[in-house]
This record gives sequence, structure tokens and C-alpha cells, in this order.
Amino acid sequence: MSGRVASWWDAVGVYRHPRVLAMLFLGFSAGLPFPLVFSTLSAWLRDYGVDKATIGFFAWVGLMYSIKVLWAPLVDRLRLPLFGRWLGQRRSWMLFAQAGIVAGLFMLSTLDPANDIGLVALMALVVAFSSATQDITVDAYRIEAVEEYRQAAMAASYNFGYRGAVLVAGAGALYLADFYDWSAAYLGMTMLMSVGIITALVIREPEHRRDDAVITLEAEISGWMSGHVGSGGPLSRASAWIGAAVVSPFVEFFRRNGRFALVLLSLILCFNISDRVLGIMANPFYLDLGFTKSQIASVTKVFGFVMTLVGAALGGLLVARWGNLRTMLLAAVMLAITNLMFVALAFAGPDMRVLVFTISGDNLSMGLAGVAFISYLSSLTNQAYTATQYALFSSLMSVFGKFISGWSGVIVEAFGYPVFFAYAAATGLPAIMLILYIIRKTESLPPVAVGGPGAPA
Repeated sequence: MSGRVASWWDAVGVYRHPRVLAMLFLGFSAGLPFPLVFSTLSAWLRDYGVDKATIGFFAWVGLMYSIKVLWAPLVDRLRLPLFGRWLGQRRSWMLFAQAGIVAGLFMLSTLDPANDIGLVALMALVVAFSSATQDITVDAYRIEAVEEYRQAAMAASYNFGYRGAVLVAGAGALYLADFYDWSAAYLGMTMLMSVGIITALVIREPEHRRDDAVITLEAEISGWMSGHVGSGGPLSRASAWIGAAVVSPFVEFFRRNGRFALVLLSLILCFNISDRVLGIMANPFYLDLGFTKSQIASVTKVFGFVMTLVGAALGGLLVARWGNLRTMLLAAVMLAITNLMFVALAFAGPDMRVLVFTISGDNLSMGLAGVAFISYLSSLTNQAYTATQYALFSSLMSVFGKFISGWSGVIVEAFGYPVFFAYAAATGLPAIMLILYIIRKTESLPPVAVGGPGAPA
């Protein structure tokens, strides 16, 4: 099947596929736990009088999402007893992770942070670990469940569900805590995890494809590793398993792409960088400019949420019609331009019309970029190692962006907001250059080298 559809009507049709619709509910299940161990949890702790230093330490819970690549090989290869045979590899791990989230959230609903802060931290770690594990298996299911030309629609559907869940677990949980109490809020969120559980039980297990080249590669690496720790015995067998499950996914990626793999990884590192650099300073900028908290919430959160969904839907259509790289190029240019729109806002002052115009462009670009990038990352994986390779890509994407964005405040303090936004726009230029280079490089290859899962499409 080609990576593109023939008409715009066919592009719209990709959203009608049952597995694309199911991805909406899996996205909701993936997004629900995230605020409950971050922003919502912080509000709960502060409401119970926990000091700010202790609340700050809870940010380390988020490391679970950044290091999930460490146990992704287990999700790829280890079959869970009983449930693995009954449900299949992806669905059994999905339900296992969801059970961990439900258990952790339910326990949180019974705790008092003022007296049980240690247990609250432990349960937050349980939820974060289980949530990161669910992310691994949902990402793998998303890649394996449909043909390549439907990947962007799967990403867009996931995006809709995820962002809706973040809104529910953020604003919705705060409303419940205000009208009732925090225990009711976390209990209510626990019950909403049934959306993901029911979906995991209803969907069918995707097909797992392992070609002869992968089997040969694993035999080669397993033999080499087991041969260096002695023949036979538990240590030798463990080394062989590690070689096949942990080492092979990384070797396969570099062997398949050669030196070009470094170009692809460079794009993964820097594609979203301009958005991450700007994002951390956005709210301080709005406040410093003189907008009220209500104006910021109404425009950047509510209206911005709608524009992000519009951008995600548009991204799914464009990828189906144009392909991943051309849509990513458009998104990268739009992100750089919208960063410059913040310069105009900085000079305009607290003008609501300029704010709405800026947020429209910024969030539309983010939604478009997110879907195109997820679809592209999915195309870089080999079907034999979807969980491990995608976890590697997503970890690289987040870690580097978080590091660079840490200097945003320093630049604002030294040079002011207009220069900072120009700098943020400039950080998007490497991604544009890399995309142009990759388009030129891949389009010079024979069609068979560019198409199919795992190709540098």
C-alpha cells in the first residue's frame, strides 16, 4: 500500500477506520494519568499544606516517562503468563499497565498528603511507571494496527483523546475537588480509566511481523553475546535474550539506515525544539505583558485547545495526502513563523486581538506538527521492534528539548522577550534544513528503499 492516498476525500476517509476510532479512547486512557501525577497532584499537595520544596521533588516522578526505553524491550518480547496467551502481546501489557494505574490512583484517593507523604510519593511512582508502560504498548499497537497511510490519522485520533483526557484530569479533577474533595476527584479519575480497559478488551490484537533478516540478526547478536560469557548455563541464556531483545533493536536501526541514521536522529532531537524553548516562558510572558489570569486561561487554554485539535485533524489529512516529510516541513516553517508572531505581541502589549491571532497560529502549528512528527517516528520503526525503537525516539525527543529549554529564562533576563522569541524561531531552522536534506536524499532512492515500515520515509 502506498504511503499516500489518491484524493482529499480518501484522506478524510482514513478517520472512519474502526481502529482509528479506537485510538481516540486509547489516547484518552494514555492522557488521563499524566496531570494526576503532575499539575493536579501539585495542587492537591499544596492544598493540604505540603511545603513547596517537597512539591518540587515530585517533578522527579516525570523521569519515568523519559527513561521508559529501559524496559520497553520487555514489553516488546516478554509474554505475560496466562493473559499473554489469551489477549496477545500488546493487549495483555496494555491491561497490565492499566491495572497498575487504577491501583495507584485508587490508593491515592485514600491517602492524606499531610500525614502520608511517603505513600503518596510511592503511589505517584506506581501511576507514572504504569502510565509510561501503557504509553509503550499503546504506541506499539498504534504502529502495528494499521497500514502506513493511516498512521497520521491514528496519531491525530490519539492526540484528540489524549488532550481531552488532560483537560478532564486537570480542570475536571479541580472542579470535583472544589465541589466535593480530593478523594472524590481521584476516585472519579480512577473510574474513568475504565474507558481504556474496555477498549483494550474490545480491540483485536495487531499482527506482529518478523522477517528473515530480523531473525538472522538476532541469532547473530545472541550467539556473539552468549559466546562471550561461556557456553550453556543461565548466564549464557540471559545474555542471548538480552542480545535479541535489547541490543538487536538498536543495531537493526543503524544497520538498516547506515550513517544516514545519524541524520534521522538529529532531526528527532531538534524538530520540536523551538516549541519547547518558547513553551516554558509563555505564561510568564503573558503575565508580564499585563493579561489577566482569566484572559490567559480563556485564550491560551480553552481557545488554544480547540485550535490544537483543528491542527491535529488537518495534520492527519495532509500526511495522508502529501506524506510525512512535506507535512513536517510545512509545520516546521509554521512553528518558526508563529514564534516571530510573539515578537509582534511583545510590542503590541496586552492586546486581546493580537493574542488570539498569535495563539491561533501557534496552536494550529503545534497540532499539525505533533501529528506529522508522530507519524514520521512511527515510519522509522521496524515492525519487529515497534515498542523499543519508538520509546527510544520519544525519549530522545523529550530529553534534549527539556535541556535546551532550561536556558530560556536566562535569555529572557539577559536580552528581553523580543530577542528571546527571535532566538526561539531560530532554533527551528536546523529542523527545516534537515527535513529539506532528508527529502532530497530519500527521493533520490529507488521506491522500494523508501516505502514500507522502517524506511527513512
